[in-house]
Amino acid sequence: MPDASTAPIRTAVVGFGVSGGVFHAPLIAADPAYSLDVIVTADPERAAEAARRYPQARIVPTPEALFALSASLDLVVLGTPPLTHFDLAATAMAHGLHVVVDKPFVTTPAHGEELISRAADAGVQLTVFQNRRWDADFLTLQKLVREGALGEIRTFESRFEWWRPEGFGNWRDTATLADGGGILHDLGAHLIDQAVQLFGPVQDSHGVTANHSSHPEGADTEAFVSLFHESGVRSRLWMNGMAAQVGPRFHVLGSAAGYTKWGLDSQEQALAAGKTPSDPAYGVDPQDSWGVLGTDGDATPVPAERGNYPRFYAELAAALRGQGPLPVQPAESLAVLKIIEEIHAFA
Repeated sequence: MPDASTAPIRTAVVGFGVSGGVFHAPLIAADPAYSLDVIVTADPERAAEAARRYPQARIVPTPEALFALSASLDLVVLGTPPLTHFDLAATAMAHGLHVVVDKPFVTTPAHGEELISRAADAGVQLTVFQNRRWDADFLTLQKLVREGALGEIRTFESRFEWWRPEGFGNWRDTATLADGGGILHDLGAHLIDQAVQLFGPVQDSHGVTANHSSHPEGADTEAFVSLFHESGVRSRLWMNGMAAQVGPRFHVLGSAAGYTKWGLDSQEQALAAGKTPSDPAYGVDPQDSWGVLGTDGDATPVPAERGNYPRFYAELAAALRGQGPLPVQPAESLAVLKIIEEIHAFA
């Protein structure tokens, strides 16, 4: 890596679908600590779009072409399906490159443990893009919990639900569990991670899953997870891509008050529309979507914290320069993956 204190972190993004094109490339390009040097995509339309949006980046069709350029890079970001994560991350680390892996981390806990071990042996940093830690509503709830605004928390309900009966229109629609497919792998990696961040390690977990798609070999399209934390809090988590009516994003009950929030964080929609983190409206939840705190008949809206996905890359840059911890420790994502595997084993 060049002069660690001043030179941009030379970065490659592998994949230019939703993950690479909507999240990673825009966030990296907006952060002066990085240079976006290489984008990997074999799709001609995506390649043309990548070249239009990031003319300074070299567009290559394969990971092999990327790794041939490894001497001029510092960091590889994997925005590819989970089945590819282990091999691509292992190869990147073998070339001496730091790695960001999108969630779900890998397809099995054994692969996660192996990658953590290889990163340590190679002397490189490995992290997982758990961006939902920086959702506006999650940051708001995290602040309320920290301040004790609800009293002693008793139950935490969290949902990612929407009405998309036609599916995602990508690999998620047909990927099997062995491929890292299914809504529990995909969204459970976020919801479980958030619950653990709020309330600590899990003592007991169980769940149920269902597949309502037209692809019998596909993985689950609906899931429910119940976690009992060592802190005594019970988390109940729902994931559903075929919900004709959605429930609240958060519903949290404590000994002094409750907190209920409807609607999803706005950052993904903003990035997909071409907004950048420098836009004054980026990450700002409108007042009509704020959650409410209190009791029935005596609840008031709580101003939302500003959503901050860019913080992931800011913290990563500091970590790569020896100035702070990783934004997400891979062992934390491994612990989430172990919970998901246990639920799949008995669901």
